[in-house]
Amino acid sequence: MAKHLLTISDLTKAEIEAVFEKTKIFKERQKSGIPHQPLLGKTITLIFEKVSTRTRVSFETAMYQLGGNAIFISQRDSQIGRGEPIKDTARVLSRYVDGIVIRTFGHDIVEEFARYSSVPVINGLTDLHHPCQVLTDVFTIVEKKGGCKGLKVAWIGDGNNMANSWIEAAARMSFDLMLACPDGYLPDKDILERAKKDAKSRIEIVKNPKDAAKDADVLNTDVWASMGQEDEAEKREKAFKGYQINSDLLKLAKKDAVVMHCLPAHRGEEITDDIMEGPNSVVFDQAENRLHVQKVILEKLLT
Repeated sequence: MAKHLLTISDLTKAEIEAVFEKTKIFKERQKSGIPHQPLLGKTITLIFEKVSTRTRVSFETAMYQLGGNAIFISQRDSQIGRGEPIKDTARVLSRYVDGIVIRTFGHDIVEEFARYSSVPVINGLTDLHHPCQVLTDVFTIVEKKGGCKGLKVAWIGDGNNMANSWIEAAARMSFDLMLACPDGYLPDKDILERAKKDAKSRIEIVKNPKDAAKDADVLNTDVWASMGQEDEAEKREKAFKGYQINSDLLKLAKKDAVVMHCLPAHRGEEITDDIMEGPNSVVFDQAENRLHVQKVILEKLLT
């Protein structure tokens, strides 16, 4: 496994499959109450320029359950927020802790951290990628469907960091991915072109959500306006009208299709309340699995 985890492309297919196999073991072990503390005496720091519920709690809990410790640093607590060069912070923290998780805006920030850090750096989210979330989501599909090869995954909505990571995941894991995105809100062009060259599956962008949803095994979405885009909310609401996972869209998918959302959800916008609470929804299993997948990532990188 690579020293750092910044994007899904940092992992080979075999490495992703190994993470999933060990995640199953970790999840069963936790249910049975068997302690497993390979990170006893280890510490990570969480540097968050973007607020979070799931990312913070899942990483802190994962370290605690693995026997280690986590130190949270918000933007106001970090000298980066006061102008300290990233390369200085990275080198200093590397002498204190065993790993660094960063949740920030520009992807160049985590890349620079990784360049100067002597300990593993994990991307907890940037505006370009969200690898831990999408690895978890693909694991959830494997858990519910018995595998992901050959399945059709539909992404409905913004071509954001989640969409970019889904594109990389599809290229690695050989499932078909159809992304329905309105004009002006498409995924990153370079990521898409690279993935299509590597992919053994179909990765396609369409404009009509119905085309993506037809015969899909998975329906997936995210908020229309992410953090930092609040001033675009009204404009985005108009652009994404019709890009909602609702009962009409679900009817086009396979009967046993699962519905996913990385949360937090704006119920009534990108997804309706009845679908979130319905029998096809695996949203909360998906959220739980962040803990289990990240435990495996931490153990592999820190040991």
